[in-house]
Amino acid sequence: MSVFKRGRIYWYKFMWNGELIRESTKQSNDRIARQMEAAHRTSLAKGEVGIREKKAASPTLIEFGENRFVPWAKSTTAQKTWLDYYRPGFRAISSYKPIASLRLNEITGEHAAEFAAWRLSQGLQVSSVNSSLQVLRRILHLAVDWGVIDQAPKIKLLPGERHREHVINPEEEARYVSA
Repeated sequence: MSVFKRGRIYWYKFMWNGELIRESTKQSNDRIARQMEAAHRTSLAKGEVGIREKKAASPTLIEFGENRFVPWAKSTTAQKTWLDYYRPGFRAISSYKPIASLRLNEITGEHAAEFAAWRLSQGLQVSSVNSSLQVLRRILHLAVDWGVIDQAPKIKLLPGERHREHVINPEEEARYVSA
């Protein structure tokens, strides 16, 4: 039995007829995870299930973006959101060929980090880079929601983004309260 833990979830891994079987149990209880592995091995031995087929190849990021994401963003978001947020973010992602040419299920957090480094090397501020990363994250999460891929990679935003804060003075407070 080869049950192991990734984070809080147990996975199992074993060889069957020369094929590697590796799956998540989606369980945090090791006893249940071991039972699930045993059940899978038993069903394979009985011939009830064959080697599970992988899903068909997912589209590339640029194909998915142009055919599904852009129409969605134009039709479901405000025009200003599309023009000021999604369009520039998608254009930046599209112009970085190492990530734009990858299939959706091949994109990892490492690819996103390389994209962020490339954007920073162009002299952009952290907030601009994070905006592009948020658009990439949204594209991948929509692909999951629409069943194109099974799961989206974890995309971390860059630290150090400057946020605007304004502390009102008593004069501004009085004007606000009177209004």
